Amino acid sequence: MRYTIRTAVKADEYIIRKLFQEMLRTIYDTEDVKGYEDGDLDRFFAGKEDRIYVAEDGKVTAFLSVEVHHEEHDYIYLDDFCVTKACRNKGIGTMLVNTAVSYTKEKKLSAVLLHVEKTNNGALRLYKQMGFAVFRDDGHRYLMKKDIG
Repeated sequence: MRYTIRTAVKADEYIIRKLFQEMLRTIYDTEDVKGYEDGDLDRFFAGKEDRIYVAEDGKVTAFLSVEVHHEEHDYIYLDDFCVTKACRNKGIGTMLVNTAVSYTKEKKLSAVLLHVEKTNNGALRLYKQMGFAVFRDDGHRYLMKKDIG
C-alpha cells in the first residue's frame, strides 16, 4: 500500500482517539486505558500552529500530534504518536516525523523535541537514526532533541 501524510481534520478525531488508546495499551501493557478527555484535541483542529498529522492508505493508520512552543528557544514538541500495530515497520513513523521536521523548518523554529520511553528500544533506535539525541534523562523516559539548522 502507498501511504500519504496529511493534516488531520475534525472528522479524523474518532480514529485518532482509538489510536491513542492503542498507544497507551502498548506503552503501559494494560487494557485499562482512558484516552483523551472531551475537548483535548480541539486545539489541533482550530487552524492554528498546533496540528496532528495522519498517515492513511484509504483509512487512517497512524497519527502524530505536533505542538509549537514559543519560548526562549522556539521549538516543536512531538507529543502523541501511534502507528497501528498491523502497519508498523513500513516507514510510516519515519514519514510522520519527517513531515513534522519539515514543518519545523517551514516555521523557522530551532529544534524538534520528543519524549520516548527508555524501554522502547525500537523507537530509540529510529529516533537516533533520524538525528535525534538524548537531551535529558526524565526518569522512565528520555527527552530527545534534533536541532534544525
